[in-house]
Amino acid sequence: MIGAIAGDIIGSVYEHNPIKTKDFPLFQAQCHFTDDTVLTVAIADAILSSGTYVDSIRRIGCHYPGAGYGGSFIHWLYSDDYRPYNSWGNGAAMRVSPVGLAFSTEATVLLQAQMSAEITHNHPEGIKGAQATALAVFLARNGYSKNDIKRRIEKEFGYNLNRTTDDIRPFYSFDISCQGTVPEAIIAFLDSDSYEDAVRNAVSLGGDSDTLACITGGIAQAYYRDIPENFVKKVREYLTPDLWETTEAFRKKYL
Repeated sequence: MIGAIAGDIIGSVYEHNPIKTKDFPLFQAQCHFTDDTVLTVAIADAILSSGTYVDSIRRIGCHYPGAGYGGSFIHWLYSDDYRPYNSWGNGAAMRVSPVGLAFSTEATVLLQAQMSAEITHNHPEGIKGAQATALAVFLARNGYSKNDIKRRIEKEFGYNLNRTTDDIRPFYSFDISCQGTVPEAIIAFLDSDSYEDAVRNAVSLGGDSDTLACITGGIAQAYYRDIPENFVKKVREYLTPDLWETTEAFRKKYL
């Protein structure tokens, strides 16, 4: 989970200033956590407390009104109407990494990923993106090879993963859809040789960089196991005490 948060923070400064290179400073003074982190922590909070995803997301989300939510999500967050709004956006995938870390069977991971998505993103592509991301995290955590992860995600979800970051980078642009984000984020992981390299791959694609790096970072942490200690230290510096408390509690229980 902390890998997803670090990716979000690192990518935050490039969300609206895309770059097409892997050569960039990781943590800058302008970096900050975004809605990706807030909602990832909310999913973790629901798991830790055995609460509902909708309650944790609405409660924690409302504490951070300026986190950078999309318009439809803001309307849902502050509305008395809890019904989902049929979104296919990448918000379903960006927040789901705790699911892949916390549950012990594929079937449970897929079900919980669907449950975490469909409170807002009940479009089939929104659910699919969340499930693909959570399953990739689960498989990585359980020692599957990159080739096995690639084959499983392609088989289960039909994503085209037969590309590299070098193939994608020249033609890729800002995309908030699950179908235009999740495959690319997974490829950024598959095409890496370390956690840091995976995050650099994701940001260098030049798209929705904080979300790409959040999704990639969650999978990469599960696969590579360890994140450099300076990354953990930086995450703690950027997070508020309450967000860090939940992050650390989740890390101690599930990692």
